[in-house]
Amino acid sequence: MTQIKVVKNILDANNRIAIENRKLFDEKNIFVINLMSSPGAGKTSFLMKTIPELKKKYKVGVIEGDIQNTYDAEQISKLNVPVVQINTGGACHIDGNMVKEALPDLPLDEIDILIVENVGNLVCPAEFNIGEDLKIMMLSVTEGDDKPLKYPLMFHVSNAMIINKIDLLPYIDFNMEKAINDALKINQKLSIFKVSCKTGEGLSDFINWLYEKI
Repeated sequence: MTQIKVVKNILDANNRIAIENRKLFDEKNIFVINLMSSPGAGKTSFLMKTIPELKKKYKVGVIEGDIQNTYDAEQISKLNVPVVQINTGGACHIDGNMVKEALPDLPLDEIDILIVENVGNLVCPAEFNIGEDLKIMMLSVTEGDDKPLKYPLMFHVSNAMIINKIDLLPYIDFNMEKAINDALKINQKLSIFKVSCKTGEGLSDFINWLYEKI
């Protein structure tokens, strides 16, 4: 009973900070995306492909979340966008307070879209709001088609699911129909995009969808 109360208090405190973040984002007219996935699904590769397209219309900023190191932030910085690294030091997610602490290091008046690349994990990031407009989760075909049923909360809270690495479908055992049907059973409103960051297939469909949301 005590453990449940502690968890509730942590989530309540996080939600209060997320609301503060949301107010600031609204004041600055910044659209915020929380990008989540398991490790190795391809979040950074996805951003390396999509940010140049988004920059044609919008000013983009990025918060990179990792347990340690700055490799992903260094990759994103090559796109000439402002980027801040959050190292969680072992925590399996980015929370509202981490985002709040990172914001002073970003030129918020020069950003239209802020993308937060969360720590690779299919459990914890789904539980912590950061003040975002959209939660987008990525599932790579190399992970298996059973993930929606194993990690339903992630699929339930997300606005969109990106199925990545479809160029590998001929070489692996992944049931696309099952993965999509299971995800939609959990969340009927989930928008789904099949993409390959290697070939570029499907990326324009996602970007056009995102433009409609901003």
